[in-house]
Amino acid sequence: MKILILNGSPRINGNTSYAMKTLADGITNNTANEVEILNITRLKVGGCVACDVCQKNGGDCVMKDDTKAVIDKIYAADAVIFGSPVYWWGISSQLKAVLDKFHSRTEMFKKQNKKLGIFAVGEDAITGKQYDLINTQFDCVCEYLGWEKAFGYFYSANEPGELSKSEESAKELSEAWKLL
Repeated sequence: MKILILNGSPRINGNTSYAMKTLADGITNNTANEVEILNITRLKVGGCVACDVCQKNGGDCVMKDDTKAVIDKIYAADAVIFGSPVYWWGISSQLKAVLDKFHSRTEMFKKQNKKLGIFAVGEDAITGKQYDLINTQFDCVCEYLGWEKAFGYFYSANEPGELSKSEESAKELSEAWKLL
């Protein structure tokens, strides 16, 4: 199985990056699955401009950026995991731009039986509304595309490095492979 983890955090050593590495290590150490972490914030993916050229050319965005390479990797993966800090009650703008570019291959994605995972790390308590908003957004993505949501993990961490101090979170993330 090919598993693609999309890092939506601009912080190289932040809580989201820690969560992704822990998750990837759990998969690598316990399965023969191929895992790739793709740092979206290091790429240039512009927002969708609704030109719909992709709908006529076989699913390729015409913007001269990294969109095609990212969407190709998502298309080739069996499971896609989105990792993001919480910014203004949602996922990071960089990760949202990638999600918006799903438009270029919507019909192709609908023919795939992918698994999707999501984790988000925010400053607010886990009872905060933003986690429900993010979770609902990805529920809608899965419903629309016919994909299966394998998991949705949400964490509260106020300071960089705080998540790495939680044994419970580390255990949960390192065992997420069981849900894929």
